[in-house]
Amino acid sequence: MSPRIAIRAGALVVLTALALTACSTGTGTSGATAAAACAPSGGNVNLTFTSWLPGIDKAVKIWNDKNPDIQVAVQTGPNGNGGTYKNFFNQIQAGNAPDLGQIEYDALPNFRVQDGVVNIADCAGVSDAKSQFVDWTWNQVSFGETNAVYAVPQDIGPEALYYRADLFKAAGIPIPTTWEEYAADAVKIRALGGYITNFSQSDINAFAGLVWQNGGQWFNNDGSNWSVTMDAAKSDEVASYWQGLLTKDLVGKVAPWTDEWNAAYDKGTMWTWVSAVWGANTISSGAPSTAGKWAVAPMPQWKAGDNAAGNWGGSSTAVLKGSKHPYEAAKFALWLNTDADALTAMNASANIYPATTAGQKLPAFSAGLPFYGGQKIYDVFATAAAQVNPDFTWGPTMTQTYTDVADGFSKALAGSATLSDALKAGQDKTIAAMKAASIPVKG
Repeated sequence: MSPRIAIRAGALVVLTALALTACSTGTGTSGATAAAACAPSGGNVNLTFTSWLPGIDKAVKIWNDKNPDIQVAVQTGPNGNGGTYKNFFNQIQAGNAPDLGQIEYDALPNFRVQDGVVNIADCAGVSDAKSQFVDWTWNQVSFGETNAVYAVPQDIGPEALYYRADLFKAAGIPIPTTWEEYAADAVKIRALGGYITNFSQSDINAFAGLVWQNGGQWFNNDGSNWSVTMDAAKSDEVASYWQGLLTKDLVGKVAPWTDEWNAAYDKGTMWTWVSAVWGANTISSGAPSTAGKWAVAPMPQWKAGDNAAGNWGGSSTAVLKGSKHPYEAAKFALWLNTDADALTAMNASANIYPATTAGQKLPAFSAGLPFYGGQKIYDVFATAAAQVNPDFTWGPTMTQTYTDVADGFSKALAGSATLSDALKAGQDKTIAAMKAASIPVKG
C-alpha cells in the first residue's frame, strides 16, 4: 500500500535535474535515458517479479495460465522501505535483479536517478496505454520526459475522512468540512473522553499528503539544481495546525500499526482517521467490533467551499535494469495493471485501488460496504482522486527524508521540539544527504 509525482508545468525542469543527477552520480547517461530496444525475445521466456502485495500470486497465476510461452515467477518480500528497495539496489548493482519490481511513486525518482529502471516507452502498447490511467499517475512514471515511461501505474491512494458516524450522531457533532471545524470538534470530543484522531510520528508520507492537499511543495527545481522547501509557508501551516492540536492534547499519540492503535479505534477512543482508500481495509481488520458504525466523507478543507484532496500511497510495476526480456516484462506489467481479472484479484487480496479509470468502475468498487453502513465509499474516493493537485514533486532521497523527519516528529511528540522544527531539521539533513550523493542542490 502506499503516494504521485505529478509534474505539469515543471515537467521539463524536473527531467533536466533527474538527468543531471544521474550524470553526477555516475550511474546514468548524459541527458534523458533512451527508450529500451523492445523486441520480442523469441521462444519461451521466464520472468521474475518481486512484490509485497498479499495474494499477488493469484493475479500472476491468471497470467501464467493464459500465457504458457511467458511464465512469471513471483517472489514476495517486505514493503519497499522495509527492505525490498535495498534488495533491488543491491541486486541491480550485482546484475541479478528480478525482471520486474513493485516500486512506490515516491521511491521511483530514486530508481530513475540511479538508472535502475528501464525506459519501456517503445515496448508494444505501453505509450498507447496512457489514456487508460488517471492523468497524474502517468506523470509519476514518465517524469514529463519525452518518449519515456519508467513503470506502469498500479494503484493510487486518494485520501478522505473516515469517521465514526454513530459517535458523531450521538454527540450531536456535525461532520467537519473544514480544518477549522475539525479543530473545534477535537475540543468537543476530548471533553467526552476521546480523541478526534491519532497523530503518527512515523507516517511521514501521510503528513506529506496533508501538505499536498494544502498546495505545499517539498521539492522544486530550476533546471539545474534541486531545492528543498519542506519548511515553506504551506508546509509550515500544516505543521503549526497539528502542533496546536498536539500541544492541547486534542489528538492521540499512539504508535501506528500496533495492537494499541487498533484497540483505540476498536474501542471508540479515536473517532476519525484521515487516510487513503486502502485504509478501509485497515479499519475493518483492526477494529472489527465497530462494523456498520463507520462512514467516509471528503477531507476537511483549508477554506470553506474548496475541493482539494491529498494522496497517500500508490505503486507502479517497473522493469528493472538488467532484464534480458524488456518486451515480455513490459507486456506483463501492462496486463497486470489494466486487465479486469487481474485488478479484481489484487483488490480482493490486497484492497488496491486501481490507477486505471476503467478499473475504478469494476463491480468491486460499485457496491455499498456493510462495514461502512452500506455506503458506497469508493464514490468518495473516485471524486477525491480527481481533486489531487497534480503539481507535487517527490525528491530523489525520500527514504532518508522520511527517516530524518520521523526523528524530529518523535521529539515533537515528546515535547522537546515542534513539528516545524522537525521539518526544518529534515530539510537540512536532506540537503546534506543530496550533497553527499553529488546531487546538485541549493542550500
